[in-house]
Amino acid sequence: MMISREIIRSNLDNCLADTSFLDLPNLRKGKVRDSFDLGDKLVLITTDRQSAFDRILAEVPFKGQVLNQVSAFWFENTRDIVPNHVIDVPDPNVTIGKKCTVFPIEFVVRGYITGSTSTSAWTQYSKGVRTICGNVLPDGMVKNQKFEKPILTPTTKAEEHDESISAQEVVERGIIDKATWDRLVDIVFRLFARGSGIAARNGLILVDTKYELGTDASGRITLIDEIHTPDSSRYWLADSYPQRFAEGKEPENIDKEFLRLWFTQHCDPYNDPTLPQAPAELVTELSSRYIRLYEMITGRDFAVDTGLPIEERLRKNLAKYRAS
Repeated sequence: MMISREIIRSNLDNCLADTSFLDLPNLRKGKVRDSFDLGDKLVLITTDRQSAFDRILAEVPFKGQVLNQVSAFWFENTRDIVPNHVIDVPDPNVTIGKKCTVFPIEFVVRGYITGSTSTSAWTQYSKGVRTICGNVLPDGMVKNQKFEKPILTPTTKAEEHDESISAQEVVERGIIDKATWDRLVDIVFRLFARGSGIAARNGLILVDTKYELGTDASGRITLIDEIHTPDSSRYWLADSYPQRFAEGKEPENIDKEFLRLWFTQHCDPYNDPTLPQAPAELVTELSSRYIRLYEMITGRDFAVDTGLPIEERLRKNLAKYRAS
């Protein structure tokens, strides 16, 4: 049963924006996720921060829980394809993960040709590009069309900006050897097939996503980071897609674009030193959308524990890791 808007509204001030209050070592802050390095394992905490334009726009109740628990769902449902880094999920916002040596490539799998940014597959294709990351595409495709079979468009992981790269270049540059690369490619396509199948049963299309993989202490290929979350993946509503595609309309989705639009209409989010506060109703709507996506993706009811303020709950649930 969907969490009511009243519950969301009553938790607008009970969001996880910062994790430095935890007595844990080696904090590393990301846009949305913070991590603590315990030596042989990582404490990965998904906050409620909402980012866009390389800024934090708001804190959204239950958003971190949605992302963490969606990943937990997919890790459970793909462990027969590849081992993953999960050791424990001691709190709705927290995953304890094995430390791994990360492959320096993000594996971006696309089932449809879409997107609006300068680097998106559709933008490149519409400008006449027919070979994308080594994938040769036919003439005559239209925006939001399904590929005959999913394609892999890898990117290098870099501090400045990610660089698109072909499979051939990955091997030729010696980034990953051919035998390992072939195993990794097989794994990510199997993960995407599993994700697409479960999403379809739950009324969604998994459009595209990214995967990160590494090797654990014994050298096993291991799935890390997150998997098939609303932040790392694009989902469309399946029921309306065929008709909307036939009519040349954009597919229906449940995303955060409306929040980005509000900020572009009320400020210059790239350059203004201070941003206006997002209205409570907008934040409530975004929280509701994240919860709806959780329930559609997993087929499970979303359950919240509001018995303790989120910071107190985290202290309690992470006590054994703080003690060690």
